Amino acid sequence: MQSFEKLLERNKQWSAHKKSQDPQFFQDLSKGQKPEFLWIGCSDSRVPGEIIVNAEPGEIFIHRNIANQVIPTDFNCLSVLQYAVNVLQVKHIIVCGHYNCGGVVAALNKQRSDLVITNKWLMHIKNTYRLHQEEIDAYDDEALRVNRLVELNIIEQVNALAHTSIIQESWYQHKMPTLHGWVYGLEDGLIDPLITLSASHEINPIFQYERIKG
Repeated sequence: MQSFEKLLERNKQWSAHKKSQDPQFFQDLSKGQKPEFLWIGCSDSRVPGEIIVNAEPGEIFIHRNIANQVIPTDFNCLSVLQYAVNVLQVKHIIVCGHYNCGGVVAALNKQRSDLVITNKWLMHIKNTYRLHQEEIDAYDDEALRVNRLVELNIIEQVNALAHTSIIQESWYQHKMPTLHGWVYGLEDGLIDPLITLSASHEINPIFQYERIKG
């Protein structure tokens, strides 16, 4: 049996197991979704959002990319954000990165000539490093430098969410969602919270959207 065939077989086993536990499971699930959470995570195969928080299908709306970034010109991420906030009306948005992130490791090194597109994506992390270079370079250990930048990158992405018109409008109209920045440990499987921003958060004026008065 080839590797992809194993996935299909596992799918059959999973489906059968769910039906044995609850014969109506898939019928109920097919009626619609109302997740409470939007998860913006890293594409790393070791950090599947639903699994590490032991969630069921339908609980979490998920977007993943390299190094869990929220970039204002990434219409893929922004469309997911808009749908989650305006249509699904999620109550919480979680940006979850992880220690020893390959994207962060790459951002701390020279750009690779064979990864031209990826280099552009990682440029945002390089800029975060540049802003905190003195603090990060103070660590003698390479792993500590990487992991501190992992944390700073997560915090930066949560603030980037707060700087979007989507979040600011929802905060003004509905006082939600709450934004969370979490970091996952590959070595112990545990999540630690780093930052939480709510609708009462005071956004720097240069990132605020003016409200048009009719």
